[in-house]
Amino acid sequence: MAWVRFKRDYDWKPTSQSTIAYRAGMEVNVKAACAEMAVNAGAAVRLKKGNRDAELVEETAPDASGE
Repeated sequence: MAWVRFKRDYDWKPTSQSTIAYRAGMEVNVKAACAEMAVNAGAAVRLKKGNRDAELVEETAPDASGE
């Protein structure tokens, strides 16, 4: 499972017979496959949470320059 914030509406099809609609602005815990597909599509950003009571914060992507 992974925390994400949806930047735009996104429909995820876990099976051919079902669709889960996520709306822009939602911060939700989704299956890892959904998170990966939504982030790759530019519809969401990953969030991280230090512990149960901590606030969600946006994960920073590793620096491409390797620094």
